[in-house]
Amino acid sequence: MKQLTRITLNPEVMGGKPCIRGLRVTVGTIVGLMASGHLPSGILQAYPYLEEADIYEALAYAAWRVEEVEIPIKIA
Repeated sequence: MKQLTRITLNPEVMGGKPCIRGLRVTVGTIVGLMASGHLPSGILQAYPYLEEADIYEALAYAAWRVEEVEIPIKIA
């Protein structure tokens, strides 16, 4: 997977949830809007400070996260 440059994680912004370019718009917000039928053009109207590439990178990040496998570490 190519490196994602538009997704940021900062504990001081939105409680550390993955956000778009440090803004207070989470990946979950974008994915939720797309899943409920909103088109990228409508999202960009609602959030004029976003760019189309932000939307597609949010989707790519979400797809990558659901495929990631977390293995529990056994502490002795």
